[in-house]
Amino acid sequence: MAIVDLINISTISAAVSLIGAAGIILLPKPIDKVIMFSLLQGGFIGIIVAAKYLDVAMAAALFDPISTVILLIGIIKLNDVRRKKLEAQEELNIA
Repeated sequence: MAIVDLINISTISAAVSLIGAAGIILLPKPIDKVIMFSLLQGGFIGIIVAAKYLDVAMAAALFDPISTVILLIGIIKLNDVRRKKLEAQEELNIA
């Protein structure tokens, strides 16, 4: 078995998914997590295509950008809440 036999859509998609999942877990910044989430989604769609479920892959490809936008909205709201909390704490410390 040569190394060339391991290079196919299933292996590459699984590797991309694992890299995305590890990045989501290990990276501390929310924006970096969004990038890794996109990698995870790309690998997931590749795995679905390799299994020949093209209708499911099409639906996943349509819903993935929507979930990314929802994740970005959540990150923006979380940053606003954290910023307001820090400002409130600073006001209490000054007074």
